[in-house]
Order: sequence, then C-alpha cells, then structure tokens
Amino acid sequence: MSVRGLYVITDPELIPAHRLLDDVVAVVAGGARTVQYRNKTADYRARLQQAREIRQICRDRNVTFIVNDDAELAVALDADGIHIGEQDSALPDARRIVGPTRLIGVSCYNDLNRARESWERGADYVAFGSFYSSATKPKARRASLALLRRARRELPIPIIAIGGITLENGASLLEAGADALAVIHAVFGAADRRIAAEQLAKLFYQ
Repeated sequence: MSVRGLYVITDPELIPAHRLLDDVVAVVAGGARTVQYRNKTADYRARLQQAREIRQICRDRNVTFIVNDDAELAVALDADGIHIGEQDSALPDARRIVGPTRLIGVSCYNDLNRARESWERGADYVAFGSFYSSATKPKARRASLALLRRARRELPIPIIAIGGITLENGASLLEAGADALAVIHAVFGAADRRIAAEQLAKLFYQ
C-alpha cells in the first residue's frame, strides 16, 4: 500500500453519519487512492462501526485505508496505517502498537526538522500544510512551496500536501514535489463528490 495520489479525509462536521459511506464510495469511484478516517467526537463503538465499513470499501477497491490518531483502532480494524499529529501519540509509541508493517504518517505543518526527525524515527510518509486558507483549520500554520521543494530534495519518503487544496491550486503543489494531495472540503463539500474527486485525481496524470 502507498499514499500517493488523491488522499481524502473524512470530517464528521461536514459529512452526516447517514451519508458517510455513500460519500466514501463516491470519492473512491472518482479516483481517491487513500482514505483517512478522522472522527474525534463519536464514541468508540460508533467509530469502530463506521471505520470497519470504510475499511471494507477500501479493501474491495484496493485503496489505502488510514486511521487518524487512534493506533488501537487501526489494529482492531487491520487498517493499512495510522496518521498522527503534533498532539497525538508519539511515533515510537504508535509503532509499538501498530507493528512494523503498517504505515505511519506524521503531520509536520511547516516544520522541516520535524519531518526529518519523523523519517529518521521510522515514519512512512509526512504531511505539510496548511498551504492555503483552510475551512477545516482556519488558524493552521502555513507552509510554503519553497518548503515543499526543499523537503522533496531532502526526504526519500512520500510527501503529502494538505490545507485549502482545490482544483485550481493543486497542480502547483505537485510541481513542487508533493506525492499526494490531501483534501476534505474539495471533495466532501462538493455537490457531486465523485466528479470532484475525478477532477482532482486527473491532476496526477497531466
């Protein structure tokens, strides 16, 4: 499994629970290659049920399935990996829980040193952003294209760009060295989720 291409992240504030699975099916049909399940508000039972169904959708379609933050949930679901942020489980602790073969991604914001350290400690990919104004995290630290270019020169692992990414600005991030574009509103906030994902996925083949 890898984290290249269109990388979508679920958001319970944007996607009603009754629509979640249909929306995931739609964006995967449109070309999403990684789905990250992110829900920090529901109880464990609800998250387990939702994530289990999304994992099956991904598995049936050979799409990488990542769990946000919760290493135990990732193991319980036999997810492909986990994504951790600044305030989430430390990378060594996450690795101890998920084992040697699952992917671990780390949010590095605008901090190249954090990305280098994460790679040295065994991260499988790193994410930088926010590159543009983000509806999900309007106060997020901003990353630059110059940072992305430097990271591409120095890091041998996949690099994910996140934050305010749209069809109009996504190409510049790929040109600067991003291996994947992580989006929320650009697909799940669109009137037609499948078409939105399809248009973004085409950026990787231009």
